[in-house]
Amino acid sequence: MTEPSTGNQTGQGVTTPDIPAQALPADALRRLRETGASGAPLFTSDLSVNEFLLVEEAGFTPLGFVMGSSIYQIGLQTRRWSRSVELDKLTQAMYTARELAMTRMEEEADVLGADGVVGVRLDVNYYEWGKSTAEFIAVGTAVRARDGSSWRNAEGKPFTSDLSGQDFWTLLQAGFAPLGLVLGTCVYHVAHRSMGNALSNTGRATELPNFTQALYDARERAMTRMEDEANRLQAEGVVGVQLVEKSHMWGSHTIEFLAVGTGVRSLRADHVVPPPVPVVSMDR
Repeated sequence: MTEPSTGNQTGQGVTTPDIPAQALPADALRRLRETGASGAPLFTSDLSVNEFLLVEEAGFTPLGFVMGSSIYQIGLQTRRWSRSVELDKLTQAMYTARELAMTRMEEEADVLGADGVVGVRLDVNYYEWGKSTAEFIAVGTAVRARDGSSWRNAEGKPFTSDLSGQDFWTLLQAGFAPLGLVLGTCVYHVAHRSMGNALSNTGRATELPNFTQALYDARERAMTRMEDEANRLQAEGVVGVQLVEKSHMWGSHTIEFLAVGTGVRSLRADHVVPPPVPVVSMDR
């Protein structure tokens, strides 16, 4: 699988690929069309019972469980062991693989005629096919607004959100709408020289500036790219931001920093937060 050469620049030399629509597997299309057919007997969802009820209360009907997958050969990149630096080819590979999975999940939602996807989860799985090969998966529950209004974002796609059903309900009640799951990533190599400095300071209470600067720089790049995605969706802010750090298969000196959250916009000028409802436990 080759990486697209065109797309939107996210800053710091990383490009958001323009992923073309791809044919979904025949079994997936059959399942989705049967689920979305008029008078379909059931829907599927990974929402908990409480989440399902609150999504319904928010005015949305769950349509079906949707997913996207990309098995991607991440590859390798040479590095200078004495220098802390971003590994831009690995960053681009991790970014493109997730975008492929997200795009296919959105295509499944389109087949169902959905307005959005809630409870989105992004996972990376490794198999025994090869050390540099991984499966990137995006899953969630497609939903449709019962009032018939359009909830699609500025790119004309169904909105996506990793908020729980409870947070999704609260967001809408307070006068905000989700636009899309936005993310930024940075694969960064921390120089071995920094480890040597750390060993020389064994037993002393002191900051390790090389480590500090390297990790600070990597996190900032991931955060900036996430904000760039939010700006393209014309979002007013990003809620539920998570900053995840994983070394994957590269070893302890190379780390991926992933920033992910939900871009939102205002639905109205007055943002009234629903008052909390006290719950009294009946347990003794």
